[in-house]
Amino acid sequence: MNKNKNKKRAQPVFFIGAGPGDPELITVKGKRFLEGADVIIYAGSLVKEKVLQYAKQDATIYNSASMTLQEIMKIIVKAARSGKKVVRLHTGDPTLYSALQEQIEILENGNIPYEIIPGVSSAFASAAALKKELTLPEITQTVIFTRLEGRTRMPEKERLSELAKYNATMCVFLSIGMIEKVVEELCQGYPADTPLAVVYRATWEDERIVRGALKNIAQKVKKAGIKRQAMIIVGKTLGQGPRVKKRRSKLYDRNFEHAYRNARLGRKLGGI
Repeated sequence: MNKNKNKKRAQPVFFIGAGPGDPELITVKGKRFLEGADVIIYAGSLVKEKVLQYAKQDATIYNSASMTLQEIMKIIVKAARSGKKVVRLHTGDPTLYSALQEQIEILENGNIPYEIIPGVSSAFASAAALKKELTLPEITQTVIFTRLEGRTRMPEKERLSELAKYNATMCVFLSIGMIEKVVEELCQGYPADTPLAVVYRATWEDERIVRGALKNIAQKVKKAGIKRQAMIIVGKTLGQGPRVKKRRSKLYDRNFEHAYRNARLGRKLGGI
């Protein structure tokens, strides 16, 4: 008799992005898998506990804030191999600054299947809070996601001072505690009057926004007492001047013809 036939196949592990904070910003798919999970390991230092309201009453829940990778994966692997439905709940999107790679490598080495369910990044939640587009025609069509170098070393060409030379919209993660250093490096590429905004805990009840420019944002952030859990966004698309306000996408322009719209018909109908 083949012993492998009696061996229970491990259940797939689901890595789910919980979103930036508001529990309603988890995706429909993420919520569905969270509701069916037998074991949930969530990043308690960042994931809002309110999202756990979707978990079933008898689910076993672990806060990974004080746990090591080995401790986390021991729970995940054991539960998956015993046939339990496991959810690893990350803040924002699990593919950004989440230590995802080392977790999935362990699962792959153990032949345990997994799926990644994307979530809403704090970068997009912050842009929504600012009521701004990150890209505008002829202003910038590029968005850079990055962070200031700290204990995690940065490749030479990816330091803020180098990336700032592109003058694109930049979302700076995990760096608010070193705002003066951030400004110092950004000023090596952006003009001092470039608009900059800091969004503290986007979508949370205590969300706060500090607006300014490179030349004065550090002072404003310190006055506001913001030291962690904030997104820094810099770029011309945050501006209020006529050059920014006049930029329009061609997508809905009545003179712009494409496969789904006849430009002549649009001109005939007129505009608002």
